Amino acid sequence: MTPVEWLPFAICATALIGLGLYGLITQPLLLRRIIAFNMIGSGIFLLFGALSASETAGTDPVPQAMIITGIVVALSATALALGLAVAHAREGGRDP
Repeated sequence: MTPVEWLPFAICATALIGLGLYGLITQPLLLRRIIAFNMIGSGIFLLFGALSASETAGTDPVPQAMIITGIVVALSATALALGLAVAHAREGGRDP
């Protein structure tokens, strides 16, 4: 991909990462912080996928496999974080 082709993806990825960082820093609620952390991960996956494309050699399958693995790990980490948030709320915490 030429820089003109992956520039919109890079802009969207930067926006996702920036909004996620903003939410992670400013939001006091645990559920919103978990969502912000997922936004950061999605932005990183988008940026990595856009930068891995090449017009001369075709698409490399290794970055695609790494992105899919990262999505699965992020899903598992989100499920764990939500489970811990629910347990925290049941024990008398204020969040969720």
